[in-house]
Amino acid sequence: MAVPPPAAESPDAVEIRDVWAGNLEEEFAVIRDVVDAYPYVAMDTEFPGVVVQPVGSFRSFGDHNYAILKANVDMLKLIQLGLTLSDANGALPPCGTDGRACVWQFNFRGFDPSSDPNNSDSIDLLRRSGIDFDRFAAEGADATRFAELLMSSGVVLNADVQWITFHSGHDFGYLLRLLTQRDMPETLVEFLELSKVFFPVLYDIKHIMKFCGGGGGLHGGLSRLGELLSVKRVGTGHQAGSDSLLTLQCFKKLKELYLKESTEMYAGVLFGLIPEVGENKPAPPLPIE
Repeated sequence: MAVPPPAAESPDAVEIRDVWAGNLEEEFAVIRDVVDAYPYVAMDTEFPGVVVQPVGSFRSFGDHNYAILKANVDMLKLIQLGLTLSDANGALPPCGTDGRACVWQFNFRGFDPSSDPNNSDSIDLLRRSGIDFDRFAAEGADATRFAELLMSSGVVLNADVQWITFHSGHDFGYLLRLLTQRDMPETLVEFLELSKVFFPVLYDIKHIMKFCGGGGGLHGGLSRLGELLSVKRVGTGHQAGSDSLLTLQCFKKLKELYLKESTEMYAGVLFGLIPEVGENKPAPPLPIE
């Protein structure tokens, strides 16, 4: 394996590198080379929203939220995925143009907003955020090939990699469906067990926020959290590369301000997807942020 260059010094000099069909193999070669030195992996996805709301009674809020996740992930297609790698100090790999720090944004083909199921409000938001669906259709990477390369990259199935995410049940759902080429497991417990196989160490900041700041913790979506922590966004919100970078930076800031002890107690918990026995009644769905 090639030895990665020294970490990029300037946190502002960040390149969000778009990955299409034409440079997919090349960029994964870079990721394979640097993941051992930069084993913190922040991830975000963009998908067509939520189009199905299961009805009925569920044992717990977690089971109801998982039913929503499964119904939608099994039906819909992933549009975009962002990966930000860093070392333990938050430094990014200097793999961008002229040695700039680099974040990867994978753009997928296969989704057609005119014919594939989608939530129109979500699609309008993505368009306003700069998603060019015509270009994605023409130049986007094949999601199946992406999954094959990810499987051999050292990023998944690796207990030395720590995944950093925000309200990420759906994110991991879409990624697992790609990696396994199967529909989601039938139960929440099975989903969590499968997640632990592919992502042995993961953190969901939305869960961690409950334990920060006192008075019931911090509240809001990712952009609001960035504002509360005075973290400056790089790039455009609701694009996966920018959101994955902001996720990493917020995690680092939360550790500095609130989590001075070990973070291990927060590992492995996905917000809204905690298995528990509860009253047998419909549960209110959690918003997707």
